[in-house]
Amino acid sequence: MPTRPCWVEIRTQSIEENFRFLAGQAAPHAELLAIVKADAYGHGLALCAYAAVRAGARWLGVTSVEEGVAARAVCPDAGILVIGGVFPGQGAALAAHRLAAVAWEPWQLDEMESAAVAAGLPPQSLPVHLEIDTGMSRQGADPAALPPLLARFHAASPLKLDGVMTHLFAADEADGVITAMQMDRMDRALEQLSGAGLWAEWLNVGASAALLAGQAAALATLAARHGMKAMMRPGLVLYGLAPEFLTSIEGEQPALLSAARGRLKPVLSWKTRVTGVRSVPAGTVVGYNGTFVATEPMRLALLPAGYADGLDRKLGNRFGLLVRGQRAPLVGRVSMDQSVIDVTEIPGVAPGDEVVIIGVQGDEAITAFDHARVCDTIVWEVFTRIGPRVPRIAV
Repeated sequence: MPTRPCWVEIRTQSIEENFRFLAGQAAPHAELLAIVKADAYGHGLALCAYAAVRAGARWLGVTSVEEGVAARAVCPDAGILVIGGVFPGQGAALAAHRLAAVAWEPWQLDEMESAAVAAGLPPQSLPVHLEIDTGMSRQGADPAALPPLLARFHAASPLKLDGVMTHLFAADEADGVITAMQMDRMDRALEQLSGAGLWAEWLNVGASAALLAGQAAALATLAARHGMKAMMRPGLVLYGLAPEFLTSIEGEQPALLSAARGRLKPVLSWKTRVTGVRSVPAGTVVGYNGTFVATEPMRLALLPAGYADGLDRKLGNRFGLLVRGQRAPLVGRVSMDQSVIDVTEIPGVAPGDEVVIIGVQGDEAITAFDHARVCDTIVWEVFTRIGPRVPRIAV
């Protein structure tokens, strides 16, 4: 059965081209783990995970075990890392679907170890990426509390210390001061591994901003110092958008940033269609609570897209969408399932006309950054807010 006309188009070829470009920038310094967590930032995990692997990604990053299971169904041979860690009762699924997991709490190691033993896994067979808190105070073990965690990775344990990771929380700050501090903390934490007689293959550090800031070489140097290989986790850039960097005092931006903005291709377009068009006289109230009143005769077009689809209520009376290659203001409040645009100055708008919420139409474009600025948020939230009832279609 056809769905209501509100849909997202995903250009899987753009994912492939973006990944290959990013891998070229990281080479030969770092392996790339393609981030497809949160349903591939709202783009659709099944479509995007498969496209990334087709482009050469050997690793995928997901939030949860359930996302890992979904990714394994479409990518049977990829390494899949559960970045959000396991929760009680999930160890068996982790082992059964050959997933790796980030861990930083003793109980997480308990969960994984018990499941591995129950599944009869041999020693050193269930991969773990140990997360270290280098300053973000979110996930991660305190470096001072590492010894008892490191002691869990012994020769008889089914747990394998496959990687060590951290999250750079200010990689989009062009002066790099905080990132340098975090890397120094990681360096000192890694010394504890060698002191405990342990070795991990991967040093897993840095997302999109760190990659575009040119951190791959520095990360590789740090990894080599401890006999490891560097891994980075591109997310937003995989979907064709470069993070907005905070400039340094001198106003400098990373050199790779300009190149990326010229090469990356947006993956997602979000569209709907006009349901109906009506003419109204001056004084007509539009939408809930009458936040818009026509000051002159107007033509209004109804759209089957609302805040339950991810169209933020803050956009009402403050934003415009594209129809017939022109911007049409959103008037009145965005409703749960519908919204209204002013097409008075756009001749010929009729039911069935395509309307672009994010994407390109003619010579005009609306980006996720445009949405984010009006809503005082970030593009990650714009993408992940697009509701599950909006179908993702590969084009």
